[in-house]
Amino acid sequence: MSDSVSIMDRRKFIIRSAVLGCSAAASPLITPIALAQAPWEQRLVVIILRGGMDGLEVVRPVGDPLFSRYRPTLAQGRGSDLDGFFALNENLSDLMPLWRGGELGFAHAVATPYRDKRSHFDGQDLLEAGTQTLKGAGRDGWLNRMLGQVSGVTMKTAFAVGHGDMILLSGEVPTSSWSPEARLDLSPRGRRLLEVLYHDDPLFQEAGRTALEMTGMSAGKGKRASGNEIMAMMMRGARAVRAQSLARFAAERLNEDTRIAAFSINGWDTHRTQTNGIRRPLGELSDAVLTLRKVLGPNWNKTVVLAMTEFGRTVRENGSRGTDHGTAGVMLMAGGALRGGKVYGRWPGLGESDLYQNRDLLPTSDVRAYAAYAMRGLFGLERGVLERVVFPGLDMGDDPGIIA
Repeated sequence: MSDSVSIMDRRKFIIRSAVLGCSAAASPLITPIALAQAPWEQRLVVIILRGGMDGLEVVRPVGDPLFSRYRPTLAQGRGSDLDGFFALNENLSDLMPLWRGGELGFAHAVATPYRDKRSHFDGQDLLEAGTQTLKGAGRDGWLNRMLGQVSGVTMKTAFAVGHGDMILLSGEVPTSSWSPEARLDLSPRGRRLLEVLYHDDPLFQEAGRTALEMTGMSAGKGKRASGNEIMAMMMRGARAVRAQSLARFAAERLNEDTRIAAFSINGWDTHRTQTNGIRRPLGELSDAVLTLRKVLGPNWNKTVVLAMTEFGRTVRENGSRGTDHGTAGVMLMAGGALRGGKVYGRWPGLGESDLYQNRDLLPTSDVRAYAAYAMRGLFGLERGVLERVVFPGLDMGDDPGIIA
């Protein structure tokens, strides 16, 4: 996507490229992956968690007595103890051996500079652009700017795989893209099924309707499918871009000349029945990390994985046993080059006076700072370059020491 394309044009393009899904920002079928070569032995994998992952659900502050009061339903879930205060969501329990081995860590109460409007598109644009404000965001991404600061970088292996582009690796350094042509011909019954699925969310309903219309899924085309066949097609389409497959694809290239990889895991927008809704994306995230570790083999020891989301979610659960768009959240970090086994960051507390706007977890750290220190530790970039060029306007603060 060229610099001349506006952020609004990008939104329209992504919505019209969707085959299924709620909003384009959270659709399970919009899953790009990008790769880039670099002259180092160290590897960096960035996973964008689209839809606003609830950090309080993933790394639960069970040691804070207010947690269960704000979430009488959601706080009932089981978890694995991390440090006596935080517990890891049970759907990530397969990652506990990494935690015990110092290969898994988290940064809590982190956020980008994005505040208040809580738009998926704006939040993701700012996260991938790495800028201080939305002005100028969408033209290039922080990984691309980082590569531009290193001599000897080649980009012959640079891909965006999936529907839509990732700003993260967009910029002056050229990249290639590949989008699988996924198309479903649905009967009126199938169209009605999708409408029912997204009926209760006006944004999702409109985006789904637009996607169906723009991809030509009109009634009466071809053989009509049964309800079971429709669901089977939907599941096959979702599995076709599962994070596990993307992680394997990325790891195989990282074992060759590629040193930077980025892809997305979607489905984190849990407004309703969050306990059930977050199970799938958490499983995808766990599978992705474990697949990277397995396929990378010895190269895992030279790798750091950063999993970042555009914003967190409200401290209080809503009437639908879900959570709404919020501010601070959590960042997952993994890899053999990570100093893990720790929840980084300053915990702000959950008292009413401690919350952001009396509703959200208060940000105490900039999520970009952790990414910056990861790149400094892995690739030796100077602090001034990271603060002025890669993340313009960032104050990295004190080094949290996340790189082993």
